[in-house]
Amino acid sequence: MFPLTEENKRVAQLLLSTGTCPRCIFRFCGVDFHAPYKLPYKELLNELQKFLETEKDELVSEVPNPPPKKIRLQELEDGIDRMDNLSQNGEGKISIIEDGSIASKNSNLNVCNVCLGILQDFCEKDFVKMVCEKVGASGFEFTNLVFSVSFPPQLSVREHAAWLLVKQEMGKQSLSLGRNDIVQLKEAYKWITHPLFSEELGVPIDGKSLFEVSVVFAHPETVEDCHFLRAICPDCFKPAKNKQSVFTRMAVMKALNKIKEEDFLKQFPCPPNSPKAVCTVLEIECAHGAVFVAGRYNKYSRNLPQTPWIIDGQRKLESSVEELISEHLLTVFKAESFNFSSSGREDVDVRTLGNGRPFAIELVNPHRAHFTSQEIKELQQKINNSSNKIQVRDLQIVTREAIGHMKEGEEEKTKTYSALIWTNKAIQRKDIEFLDDIKDLKIDQKTPLRVLHRRPLAVRTRIIHSMETHYVDEHHFRLYLKTQAGTYIKEFVHGDFGRTRPNIGSLMDVTADILELDVESVDVDWPPALDD
Repeated sequence: MFPLTEENKRVAQLLLSTGTCPRCIFRFCGVDFHAPYKLPYKELLNELQKFLETEKDELVSEVPNPPPKKIRLQELEDGIDRMDNLSQNGEGKISIIEDGSIASKNSNLNVCNVCLGILQDFCEKDFVKMVCEKVGASGFEFTNLVFSVSFPPQLSVREHAAWLLVKQEMGKQSLSLGRNDIVQLKEAYKWITHPLFSEELGVPIDGKSLFEVSVVFAHPETVEDCHFLRAICPDCFKPAKNKQSVFTRMAVMKALNKIKEEDFLKQFPCPPNSPKAVCTVLEIECAHGAVFVAGRYNKYSRNLPQTPWIIDGQRKLESSVEELISEHLLTVFKAESFNFSSSGREDVDVRTLGNGRPFAIELVNPHRAHFTSQEIKELQQKINNSSNKIQVRDLQIVTREAIGHMKEGEEEKTKTYSALIWTNKAIQRKDIEFLDDIKDLKIDQKTPLRVLHRRPLAVRTRIIHSMETHYVDEHHFRLYLKTQAGTYIKEFVHGDFGRTRPNIGSLMDVTADILELDVESVDVDWPPALDD
């Protein structure tokens, strides 16, 4: 059933006579159901012709010297004949031109003066098939996708001009047309193309999908359509560092909402002029949202930094915890890059034992994102077999939001350490036993000298919740500590030239130093433990 009614005829004839395509005519007539837009272009022309042939009155409008309806209908018939010829000759298809952009071979098409061909050539199966070939060649694995488009900002200007034209015509019939009554171009485009993309790729279109196919359109011929707005509404067009042009869609829409109708009509033709060519496609891009992998790691080496150790551009050690884990993830997920984070960090000469330290890795633009639990277990085993310096457990894919559990309340969490301590004076067992009785000791730590180059100077109060001592010999004992996260353990032992007070040296009235330090536990209940 044809979607237009008798009430729409005057507007439909007005728009058609000024160079507007059938689908844009539907939009301005408020056709908000999908089926009519999905009809092939030739069929739309036929149906529109039949609909308008029943109109007996001449078009009455403000357009100077509109052509007689007989001539207009003849143009429609000629257009249909051209569509037939193009179809038979294999023309009217999409091609890649010299600069790498994509344009239509259909030079005989009367290009819509509103959508600039978006709802003409770029809704057809040939274009959809070409985009899908690009998607197939991209190497991404996906089970659904979100399809996004970016239209030239001048389309908003042209739509505004057409709206003023239609509003004026409808006013003669005591009818009104608000901007929100027009079906948005993107909506109509998605109604037509989403089913075609879904059918061609064999997966559903899902607005929540992490895999995105984006198409960017441009129309060089009409790029100056927006420029008059800058002179009238300069405040709307402010340069931005990440934008190549001030004429963004948002800026143009802001100006159109601000400009007076009479000022717009003085500066821009209404109806808009018909262009010679359809839009071109600047780029077709495929991208996958980041995937996050979490787990816990143990570090058994005293010669392995958590992250690459580079000073003045020179690498100090050949590997790191971050790299030993991420190199396998990058390969398997086919990701472009990664970002590593963890619940705290240990020094290069400190081991991490017990249940390990929670970590998360953001994998950027992964070409593969779906894995079974068994495949993740096998990946964990591969990491563990590749090095005797680290081990990983509880490896799993998590959401971006879940990573917040690793960081939230970080300073309120506790960590347990064991340290081998040397004293300059000879000690006996009784000299260290008093430390076992100290609970919730508050210490003030000025930023340690060893990290002052990368941490701001400040005094931080930390709590030593408990200590337990094991006597070794007259110059050594082992100290087990449970502390507030963020405590500098080495400085708590030797005092850092008085920058940490009190410290083990001052409490025992000796010179103390730390020989070995191990992280025994990081009391963050994340990520969830998994069965082996």
